[in-house]
Amino acid sequence: MDLNSIFTNQRTGNNPHTKVSRTDFQRDFDRIIFSSAFRRLQNKTQVFPLPGSVFVHNRLTHSLEVSSVGRSLGSVIGEFIHDNFVSDLNEESKNFYLHNLGNVIAAACLCHDVGNPAFGHSGEDAIASYFDRNESDLKSKFNEKEWADLVNFEGNANAIRVLAQQQQGKDAGGIQLTFATLASIAKYPCEAIAKKKGIIHRKKFGFFQNEKDIFLEIAKGTSMILENENPYIFRRHPFVWLVEAADDICYNIIDMEDAHRLGIVSTADCKNLFFELVKSETDDINRIEQKLDSISNENEQISYLRAKVINALINKSVELYKSNFNKILEGNLDKGLLDIYKSENKTLQDIETFSIEKIYNHKAVVEIENAGYNVMYELLDHFIPSILKTTDERKSYDKKALKLLPKQFFYEDGTDYQKVLGVIDFVSGMTDNFATDLYRKIKGIDIGMTM
Repeated sequence: MDLNSIFTNQRTGNNPHTKVSRTDFQRDFDRIIFSSAFRRLQNKTQVFPLPGSVFVHNRLTHSLEVSSVGRSLGSVIGEFIHDNFVSDLNEESKNFYLHNLGNVIAAACLCHDVGNPAFGHSGEDAIASYFDRNESDLKSKFNEKEWADLVNFEGNANAIRVLAQQQQGKDAGGIQLTFATLASIAKYPCEAIAKKKGIIHRKKFGFFQNEKDIFLEIAKGTSMILENENPYIFRRHPFVWLVEAADDICYNIIDMEDAHRLGIVSTADCKNLFFELVKSETDDINRIEQKLDSISNENEQISYLRAKVINALINKSVELYKSNFNKILEGNLDKGLLDIYKSENKTLQDIETFSIEKIYNHKAVVEIENAGYNVMYELLDHFIPSILKTTDERKSYDKKALKLLPKQFFYEDGTDYQKVLGVIDFVSGMTDNFATDLYRKIKGIDIGMTM
C-alpha cells in the first residue's frame, strides 16, 4: 500500500471543508465527543452491572481510555513512519504522519464501540438470535445478503451505520467523519454473506448491505486492498491494528482492575498477575517494588501496577507493529498485535485465562447477560412484527406499538430490510436503563405516567 494514499480528509455526506483552527482529523474527535451516540455509552454495560455502589467502567469510560492509549500508539507510529519512510512521503503525508495519525487513531478508538447495543455482547447475541429463532416467519422477506446481516448482527458493522448513515429527517453522512477515521475501525472489512459462502472463517463482518456503497467509498478513498468482490472482502487497513491493540490493552487490564474493586478478584491474585507481566517487560523492577511498598492502599497498588502494565503493553505493541510493518501494509498479518504477544509471553495469556474463569463467568456478569438478552429480544419482538405489516394489515395494537418508535427510525417507505434496520437502530441505540424501563412498561410491569 502507498503510504501517501491510505489516508484522506474526505468525509461521508460530501461535507464541504470549512476553514478552522483544528485539522480535519481533530474535528473528527470533537464531533464524536459531542454526538448523542457517544454520550449514550455512559449507560451501556462494559462487563459489570450498572450502576453500583462501586464505580466500574462503562462503555464511555472504556472508550475514553482506549482513545488515550490509541493516541499514544498513533503518535509513536506516526513518528516512525515519518522518520523511516521520509523519501516515500509527499509533504502532505509527512505532516499527516508527524502530526495527525495520533488524532485519527484517538478518534477511531473513541467511536469503536458506538455500534454496540446495551448489555454488552449479550445485546448483540439477542438481536442476532431474534432473527435466527424466527427464521420461518421472517427469512422470506429478505434477500440472502440482507438475511445474513440480520442473523449475524454485529456491533462493528453497526458502528459504521451509526456513524455514517442518514437517518430520517437528518443530514446526509451521519456525523460526517473522515474516511481515514472510519477505515480505522473496520476490523472485519467484509460482507456478512462471506462467512456463509465459506470464503472466510471469521464470525464477524464490517458493514450492512444498506451501507455497502458508503463502505466501498471509504475503502476506495483509503486504498484498502480488495481481496474478493462477490462477496466483498477487503484486507484490513493498516491503522486498524493500532485501534485493535488499544482496545485489547484496555479491556484485558481494566476489567481485572474493576473486578478487584468489586471484590471478585483478590488483591494477591491481581497484584501477582500484573506484577509478573511488568517484570517480564522491564529492567527496573526494583524501583517498582519499592514504589509498591510505599503504597498502603490496596486499590492504589493495583492502579499503580495497572498503569505500568498498560505502558509495557503500549511499548510492546509499538515494537510488534514496527517489526511487522511490511506485512501490515500488504494486509498479510493474520494476528492481532496482542495475540502475537500472547504467543511470545505467557503472562498476558494467564491474565486472559484467569479473566474468563473468574470474571466473565462470574454470577453477576452472567445474570446481567441473561437479563439483557431477554430485554433486547422482547423489545425487538414488540416492534418488528408490526413494522413488517402493511398499513392495511396493521391492527390497533400494531399502530400503538409503532407510536413508540421515534420518527428518525421509522422508514415507512423503505424496503422490509430498511424498516427492520430502523427498529434495530432504535433498540441497539438504547442505554441499559432506557431499554429496561421500556421493557417493563410494554410488559405491564410498570404502569403509570413518567415524564
